[in-house]
This record gives sequence, structure tokens and C-alpha cells, in this order.
Amino acid sequence: MGTRSGRQEDLWIPTCALARPASHPFYERLNELLAGREFDRFVEEKCRRFYAATMGRPGLAPGIYFRLLLVGYFEGIDSERGIAWRAGDSLAIRAFVGIPLDQSAPDHSTISRTRRLLDLETHRQVFAWVVGLLADAGLVKGKRIGIDATTLEANAALRSIVRRDNGESYEEFLKGLAQQSGIATPTREDLARVDRKRKKKGSNREWVHPHDGDARITKMKDGCTHLAHKAEHAVDMETGAVVAVTLQEADLGDTTTVKETLAEAGETVADLILREAEAQPLEEPKVNLGGIEEVVADKGYHSGPATAEGPPVGPGGGCSSDLLSEIMRRP
Repeated sequence: MGTRSGRQEDLWIPTCALARPASHPFYERLNELLAGREFDRFVEEKCRRFYAATMGRPGLAPGIYFRLLLVGYFEGIDSERGIAWRAGDSLAIRAFVGIPLDQSAPDHSTISRTRRLLDLETHRQVFAWVVGLLADAGLVKGKRIGIDATTLEANAALRSIVRRDNGESYEEFLKGLAQQSGIATPTREDLARVDRKRKKKGSNREWVHPHDGDARITKMKDGCTHLAHKAEHAVDMETGAVVAVTLQEADLGDTTTVKETLAEAGETVADLILREAEAQPLEEPKVNLGGIEEVVADKGYHSGPATAEGPPVGPGGGCSSDLLSEIMRRP
């Protein structure tokens, strides 16, 4: 035991003298697999059409961008700020992503701008490449698929919703109703009273966010009302590999959204069967030749009335809570 050293650190430290942490075997092995399959060359070729003709601010290499997304998935980080912070904080992540020690980790705005630059189809192609890598390792059986969904809060403020017909804001709409009822200059309390008396005040048929048209007014599990999306995943139950992901409107019922997710999972498994037959025609197949034979889901997908009559909440559904209160309490 001893006292804490109070000496001043050196101003310049060569990178070869930096303390090295214990290597991360998972990320090291993953990088070996990616390098062996020429992952960087593949993603650079897919993203070549997005390169600027004239160089401006240095961009983010496709290999680094998609590795950052993998870090977010493996470590359960659901924000670009969190991914950027993790990449800057960990030397092991730096080594996996390919960020030199003398450079800063990509800022979250750079990651976000790259994501918006690349189209959905390019992301799908990279996802399919990764699933193919899993299939080659025997980690996709394709026989038994589990499907589940989660509601994700959209990056859109509920206070910014407008009417679909005339673009009027929610508060302006309530002021108009109050004035029609005889209140010339309505106060906040008057607007809240008018709002409480209305029915179906959060109908998605009437309201939309001007900058995120896919977001839907939805009551979350904690009881609060937000603009949200619904992400649905199809997972191989034998290995845990994700074989399909779809983004749905948050107010659609599970029995409606499962059709698209299951169809996409079926297409993925069929493509893997064909790919395997072309590459290894004489070897024993790793992916089930019969495709998906069994689907596992929770009771939301198996509800009798919902199966017979369709989802209880359709595209025009929404939330009938006190929407003005939810809007006004936002910071």
C-alpha cells in the first residue's frame, strides 16, 4: 500500500508506450472472420455509389461504420451517442473498429449522417451478408423461428404533431374549438378542459408528425403516450441468430405485422438454402431444406378474437388519453 502519486504526467507520450489492456477475444475472433471474408472490400463496393465526386470533410469508412453498428448490437447500445462514447472510451473497441490511437473516435453526428446517407437497401445487403456468414458457420437452421416485437420511442416530439388535412398544430386546433364554444381568449386550463371532453383525441388518421410521417401516437408500456415505431424480429430458436427485422407502424396489432416479418424470414431462409446448394452441392445442408416449419410467438400473436377478427387497433387507431397533458408536460 502507498499514497497516490501526485507527479505531473508527461506532456508527450509515444503510442508504443501507452498501457495496453487485455485483448478482447470475442472482437479479435470476429475481426479475423470479417477479414477472412473481405468484409471491408464488400461494404466499400456496396457503398461506392454514395461517395462524393469532390472531397470535402473526411467521411466515415464503410467498414468502420458497420462495425460501430455491430458494437451497438453486441453491447445493447441503442443510441449513436452511446456507440460513439463507447468507441472513444475502450481501446479494445478501437482495435476492433479500426480507429488509430492518434485519432478521435467518430462523433455521433458523423455516424448519424452516414446512416442517413446510405439507403435502406444497402443496409439490407450488409445484413444479408452477415446472415450468410452465420449460415456458413452452421448458426442458422431455419426450421423453428421465434417472432416478437418491441415498441421504440421515435425521435420526434409529440408537441409537434399537426393535422393531416390542414397542417394545424394541436394547440391551435384546441384554441379553435374553444373559440367555437364561446371562449374568446382561452387559457391553458380552458384548453385542457376542452381536450378532456373530446373523444379519440389521439387518432392517427387525423394527426401526423411533419418530419417523421411513419411515427404513430402510441401508449407505451409505462402508460405514457409517445410517438413511436414498432420493431419486429424473427430469430432462429435453435441458435439465437436474427434472420429478419421489420419496422412497422406502432399502432398495428401483432397479428397484422407478423405477416410481413414471417414472409421476410421465409425469404431469408430460402435464399440461404439456394446459396448453400450452389456453393456446397455435395455437402450435408446446414439450413433446413424444408424452410420454416414452426413459428413460436407470445400470446399477443395467438389471441383468438384477434386472429378471427383482425387486430383490435388498426391503422387509424391511436390513444384516447389526455393528449394535451402528455404534450404539455414534455420538456
